[in-house]
Amino acid sequence: MVSRRDSAAATRRALLDAARQLLDEGGPQRVTLREVGARAELSRGAPYRHFADKESLLAAVGAESWERIADALALLQPTSSRKPAALLLEALDALMTVARVEPEVYRMMFTMPTREPEPSIRAAARAQGEFLRIVGSLVGPERAHLYGAMLLTSAHGVASMDASGHLSPQMWQTTPQAVVSALVDLLAERAD
Repeated sequence: MVSRRDSAAATRRALLDAARQLLDEGGPQRVTLREVGARAELSRGAPYRHFADKESLLAAVGAESWERIADALALLQPTSSRKPAALLLEALDALMTVARVEPEVYRMMFTMPTREPEPSIRAAARAQGEFLRIVGSLVGPERAHLYGAMLLTSAHGVASMDASGHLSPQMWQTTPQAVVSALVDLLAERAD
Protein backbone atom coordinates (compact mmCIF):
# COMPACT_ATOMS: atom_id res chain seq x y z
CA MET A 1 0.00 0.00 0.00
CA VAL A 2 1.27 3.44 -0.95
CA SER A 3 1.38 5.95 1.88
CA ARG A 4 -0.26 9.34 1.55
CA ARG A 5 3.20 10.95 1.67
CA ASP A 6 4.53 8.71 -1.13
CA SER A 7 1.42 9.40 -3.20
CA ALA A 8 1.84 13.17 -2.75
CA ALA A 9 5.52 12.90 -3.71
CA ALA A 10 4.65 10.90 -6.83
CA THR A 11 1.99 13.44 -7.80
CA ARG A 12 4.42 16.34 -7.32
CA ARG A 13 7.03 14.47 -9.38
CA ALA A 14 4.52 13.92 -12.21
CA LEU A 15 3.52 17.59 -12.13
CA LEU A 16 7.14 18.79 -12.28
CA ASP A 17 7.90 16.41 -15.15
CA ALA A 18 4.82 17.59 -17.05
CA ALA A 19 5.76 21.23 -16.50
CA ARG A 20 9.28 20.56 -17.83
CA GLN A 21 7.83 18.95 -20.95
CA LEU A 22 5.45 21.84 -21.56
CA LEU A 23 8.27 24.36 -21.02
CA ASP A 24 10.35 22.54 -23.61
CA GLU A 25 7.46 22.54 -26.06
CA GLY A 26 6.52 26.20 -25.89
CA GLY A 27 8.09 28.16 -23.07
CA PRO A 28 6.34 29.56 -20.01
CA GLN A 29 3.30 30.67 -22.02
CA ARG A 30 2.59 27.01 -22.81
CA VAL A 31 2.46 26.12 -19.10
CA THR A 32 -0.85 26.39 -17.29
CA LEU A 33 -1.77 24.51 -14.14
CA ARG A 34 -4.67 22.85 -15.94
CA GLU A 35 -2.48 21.74 -18.83
CA VAL A 36 0.16 20.45 -16.42
CA GLY A 37 -2.49 18.39 -14.62
CA ALA A 38 -3.78 17.02 -17.91
CA ARG A 39 -0.28 16.20 -19.17
CA ALA A 40 0.48 14.41 -15.91
CA GLU A 41 -2.82 12.51 -16.31
CA LEU A 42 -4.06 13.84 -12.99
CA SER A 43 -7.21 15.68 -11.98
CA ARG A 44 -7.61 19.34 -12.86
CA GLY A 45 -7.30 20.22 -9.18
CA ALA A 46 -4.13 18.26 -8.48
CA PRO A 47 -1.69 21.04 -9.47
CA TYR A 48 -3.52 23.52 -7.23
CA ARG A 49 -2.99 21.27 -4.19
CA HIS A 50 0.79 21.32 -4.76
CA PHE A 51 1.47 24.79 -6.18
CA ALA A 52 -0.13 28.13 -5.37
CA ASP A 53 0.08 29.30 -8.97
CA LYS A 54 2.00 28.99 -12.23
CA GLU A 55 4.92 31.05 -10.91
CA SER A 56 5.33 28.69 -7.96
CA LEU A 57 5.35 25.70 -10.28
CA LEU A 58 7.91 27.26 -12.64
CA ALA A 59 10.06 28.30 -9.67
CA ALA A 60 10.00 24.70 -8.45
CA VAL A 61 11.16 23.51 -11.89
CA GLY A 62 14.05 26.00 -11.78
CA ALA A 63 14.99 25.10 -8.21
CA GLU A 64 14.92 21.40 -9.04
CA SER A 65 17.30 22.03 -11.94
CA TRP A 66 19.74 23.79 -9.61
CA GLU A 67 19.48 20.80 -7.24
CA ARG A 68 20.25 18.40 -10.09
CA ILE A 69 23.30 20.45 -11.04
CA ALA A 70 24.42 20.60 -7.40
CA ASP A 71 24.10 16.81 -7.16
CA ALA A 72 26.19 16.38 -10.32
CA LEU A 73 28.84 18.83 -9.11
CA ALA A 74 29.05 17.12 -5.71
CA LEU A 75 30.17 13.97 -7.52
CA LEU A 76 33.05 15.81 -9.19
CA GLN A 77 35.99 15.16 -6.90
CA PRO A 78 39.66 15.48 -7.82
CA THR A 79 41.65 12.28 -8.19
CA SER A 80 45.03 11.50 -9.64
CA SER A 81 43.38 11.05 -13.05
CA ARG A 82 40.86 13.92 -12.71
CA LYS A 83 42.69 17.20 -12.45
CA PRO A 84 40.98 20.40 -11.22
CA ALA A 85 40.82 21.98 -14.69
CA ALA A 86 39.05 18.89 -16.07
CA LEU A 87 36.59 18.95 -13.17
CA LEU A 88 35.91 22.62 -13.79
CA LEU A 89 35.22 21.94 -17.45
CA GLU A 90 32.80 19.15 -16.45
CA ALA A 91 31.07 21.48 -13.99
CA LEU A 92 30.56 24.17 -16.63
CA ASP A 93 29.43 21.53 -19.10
CA ALA A 94 26.69 20.45 -16.67
CA LEU A 95 25.27 23.98 -16.78
CA MET A 96 25.77 24.36 -20.52
CA THR A 97 23.99 21.05 -21.14
CA VAL A 98 20.84 22.29 -19.42
CA ALA A 99 21.02 25.49 -21.48
CA ARG A 100 21.41 23.51 -24.71
CA VAL A 101 18.96 20.64 -24.02
CA GLU A 102 16.31 22.48 -21.99
CA PRO A 103 16.64 26.19 -22.82
CA GLU A 104 13.33 27.19 -21.24
CA VAL A 105 14.14 25.31 -18.04
CA TYR A 106 17.51 27.06 -18.04
CA ARG A 107 15.73 30.42 -18.22
CA MET A 108 13.58 29.44 -15.24
CA MET A 109 16.75 28.72 -13.26
CA PHE A 110 17.74 32.36 -13.67
CA THR A 111 14.27 33.80 -13.02
CA MET A 112 13.80 34.84 -9.41
CA PRO A 113 10.27 34.17 -8.19
CA THR A 114 8.52 37.16 -6.64
CA ARG A 115 6.82 35.02 -4.00
CA GLU A 116 8.66 32.50 -1.85
CA PRO A 117 12.08 32.77 -3.52
CA GLU A 118 13.79 30.87 -0.68
CA PRO A 119 13.72 27.38 -2.26
CA SER A 120 15.22 28.75 -5.47
CA ILE A 121 17.85 30.70 -3.54
CA ARG A 122 18.78 27.65 -1.43
CA ALA A 123 19.08 25.40 -4.48
CA ALA A 124 21.17 27.91 -6.45
CA ALA A 125 23.36 28.55 -3.39
CA ARG A 126 24.00 24.82 -3.01
CA ALA A 127 25.07 24.59 -6.65
CA GLN A 128 27.20 27.71 -6.21
CA GLY A 129 28.92 26.18 -3.18
CA GLU A 130 29.80 23.05 -5.13
CA PHE A 131 30.97 25.12 -8.08
CA LEU A 132 33.16 27.32 -5.86
CA ARG A 133 34.69 24.21 -4.30
CA ILE A 134 35.71 23.05 -7.78
CA VAL A 135 37.00 26.49 -8.82
CA GLY A 136 38.90 26.71 -5.53
CA SER A 137 40.61 23.40 -6.22
CA LEU A 138 42.19 25.09 -9.24
CA VAL A 139 42.84 28.68 -8.08
CA GLY A 140 42.70 28.36 -4.30
CA PRO A 141 39.77 29.19 -2.01
CA GLU A 142 40.82 32.84 -1.60
CA ARG A 143 40.29 33.50 -5.33
CA ALA A 144 37.41 31.10 -5.94
CA HIS A 145 34.64 33.71 -5.75
CA LEU A 146 36.22 36.11 -8.23
CA TYR A 147 37.11 33.46 -10.78
CA GLY A 148 33.92 31.51 -10.14
CA ALA A 149 31.83 34.60 -10.90
CA MET A 150 33.91 35.29 -14.00
CA LEU A 151 33.47 31.74 -15.29
CA LEU A 152 29.79 31.44 -14.45
CA THR A 153 28.85 34.77 -16.02
CA SER A 154 30.95 33.94 -19.07
CA ALA A 155 29.37 30.50 -19.44
CA HIS A 156 25.92 32.08 -19.05
CA GLY A 157 26.76 34.55 -21.82
CA VAL A 158 28.08 31.77 -24.04
CA ALA A 159 24.91 29.74 -23.41
CA SER A 160 22.68 32.74 -24.15
CA MET A 161 24.53 33.60 -27.37
CA ASP A 162 24.40 29.96 -28.45
CA ALA A 163 20.65 29.72 -27.74
CA SER A 164 19.96 32.86 -29.76
CA GLY A 165 22.11 31.71 -32.69
CA HIS A 166 24.67 34.47 -32.24
CA LEU A 167 27.52 32.08 -31.48
CA SER A 168 27.34 30.02 -34.62
CA PRO A 169 30.43 28.19 -35.87
CA GLN A 170 29.91 29.89 -39.24
CA MET A 171 30.18 33.34 -37.68
CA TRP A 172 32.85 32.73 -35.02
CA GLN A 173 34.60 29.62 -36.37
CA THR A 174 34.37 27.99 -32.95
CA THR A 175 31.85 26.21 -30.74
CA PRO A 176 30.42 27.09 -27.33
CA GLN A 177 32.30 24.16 -25.82
CA ALA A 178 35.59 25.43 -27.30
CA VAL A 179 34.98 28.92 -25.87
CA VAL A 180 34.33 27.52 -22.38
CA SER A 181 37.33 25.20 -22.68
CA ALA A 182 39.53 28.18 -23.63
CA LEU A 183 38.32 30.07 -20.56
CA VAL A 184 39.21 27.14 -18.30
CA ASP A 185 42.62 26.81 -20.01
CA LEU A 186 43.32 30.50 -19.43
CA LEU A 187 42.40 30.17 -15.79
CA ALA A 188 44.50 27.03 -15.39
CA GLU A 189 47.52 28.81 -16.88
CA ARG A 190 47.02 31.73 -14.53
CA ALA A 191 46.68 29.40 -11.55
CA ASP A 192 50.03 27.71 -12.27
